[in-house]
Amino acid sequence: MSFDGVFTHAMISELRTKLIGGRVSKISQPYPNEVIITIRANRKNQPLLLSAHSSYARAQITNIPYSNPKTPTNFTMMLRKYLESGQLVAIDQIDNDRIINFSFLTRNELGDEQPLILSLEMMGRYSNCLLVNPTNAKVLDTIKHISSDQNRYRMLIPGATYRQPPAQDKLNPFTDTTDAFKSLLSEFPNKDVLAKELQNRYQGLAGQSSLDLATALHADTKNLDNSWKKFFTQFDTPVPTILSGKKLDFSAIPNVELTTGQSFDSLSEMLDTYYLDKANKDRVQQQGSHLIRVVKNELKKNRGKQKKLEKTLKNTETADLLRVQGELLTTYLHLVKQGMTEISLPNFYDNEKEMTIPLSNQISPSKNAQKYFKKYQKQKNAVIFVNEQLLLNQKEINYLEEIQSEIELAEPKDLPDIKIELQQQGLLKEQKLNKNKKAIKVKLSKPDEYYATDGTLISVGKNNLQNDQLTMKTANKSDIWLHAKNIPGSHVIIHSSDPSDETVTEAANLAAYFSKYRQSASVPVDYIQVKRIKKPNGSKPGFVVYEGQNSTFITPDLQKIMAMRRK
Repeated sequence: MSFDGVFTHAMISELRTKLIGGRVSKISQPYPNEVIITIRANRKNQPLLLSAHSSYARAQITNIPYSNPKTPTNFTMMLRKYLESGQLVAIDQIDNDRIINFSFLTRNELGDEQPLILSLEMMGRYSNCLLVNPTNAKVLDTIKHISSDQNRYRMLIPGATYRQPPAQDKLNPFTDTTDAFKSLLSEFPNKDVLAKELQNRYQGLAGQSSLDLATALHADTKNLDNSWKKFFTQFDTPVPTILSGKKLDFSAIPNVELTTGQSFDSLSEMLDTYYLDKANKDRVQQQGSHLIRVVKNELKKNRGKQKKLEKTLKNTETADLLRVQGELLTTYLHLVKQGMTEISLPNFYDNEKEMTIPLSNQISPSKNAQKYFKKYQKQKNAVIFVNEQLLLNQKEINYLEEIQSEIELAEPKDLPDIKIELQQQGLLKEQKLNKNKKAIKVKLSKPDEYYATDGTLISVGKNNLQNDQLTMKTANKSDIWLHAKNIPGSHVIIHSSDPSDETVTEAANLAAYFSKYRQSASVPVDYIQVKRIKKPNGSKPGFVVYEGQNSTFITPDLQKIMAMRRK
């Protein structure tokens, strides 16, 4: 089920219960197309996420931590100006469309009451979030500005007259009294065809919703009115579930075809879990595009260098042959005459079989022999040098692959640390200088914190700099260190010298999930006391060595990780 009209209906019911009557206490815009409005309601701060993302547009209460940009956007400043301390008085859906209007009651500069509407339009690439003054129907600001050049019908810029999106010529299934679905059922007995016709006739039904409705109608054709009413009544008391089929999906109601899934207490909690990876990856791709490009180019360059070195090494395989040819010429030098272009000599290394040796007729016989020895020595030296370069270059490739893996596993808040690391390694330009021409010190972000079932604190480093800080400086020597075996991943620290087996398993789950193999069914994880971890001098950030470890195999489980985070 996508975030369609019927899901929007269910979400509005949840938001009304938790937010109506609350007051705006904080407004931030951590990402370009997403705003978070913290509403104080029922003695609790509720972070309301309004996303106008082209792929993940949604409204929900979120518990996922976020970090604010240093400089607020113009849209953020406009929302703060008009909505801070305002009271949320209503949440409404336009028919059964994917449009939610949040009605606020605020006061203007004169102290008079002023109604305002924050409208979230979830329409794919046309998604937007608008602050509107309903008194004069003027747009105060939008998260995406749409000029008349982009849309002649509907201009969405500050000061423009607000117009609703064009109305769909479809029926609202929650208020329809025409019973048109009955004729559709008799006209289209095939369930899949009926689903498409329901989608064409009724507003707010995405593919899965219309198929679920068609299935429900087919299940009880003798009592269609009850089937219809029962289906839509479910959205007033949803059962949030992430479904496990060919691909993960989410639903606000029980699904008769996909019975296996993960249940949640609220729609918002379900969406947090479902979008955790998807939204984070997209945000990281946007905000870390420069870092991704730098690492990708460096990897390409070093992999190309590795191929050239391997080719050079292959060319040195003739070194022993050159040595034998030089020794044969030296031994039988009396047989070599000036001006010869080749000579066949018995090879005492191969049962006296004759070997034909090319010669230069421009130099003397002794210089011909010396020429072969020089080539031999050159290739022998090259073997040592090339092997050293192959080893160094492979280490660089391994390091860059680890950085690439870090970015893939990163959250937006982790990107500044990765940028600092790339600067320290000379892969990016140095940090900006202050007035005294000294590098501006940037404070590293803190490792993520989780809690085991018994309350034990577990820390997770999300990048190499955090890993070094956590393992080599923050952790006690008696703490337990964990890491996915022989693959890029996070350093995980159990802040206990004698953790229970259950705590070790939960920490191993974190180490497996925050590794390159998080999608694998069985990930090997090493664990050992911190005092046995060593960092070689001159090694890359995040690199450590150890021995005497224990190992376990873990299947990463995101649901358990989310539970550990919420404690």
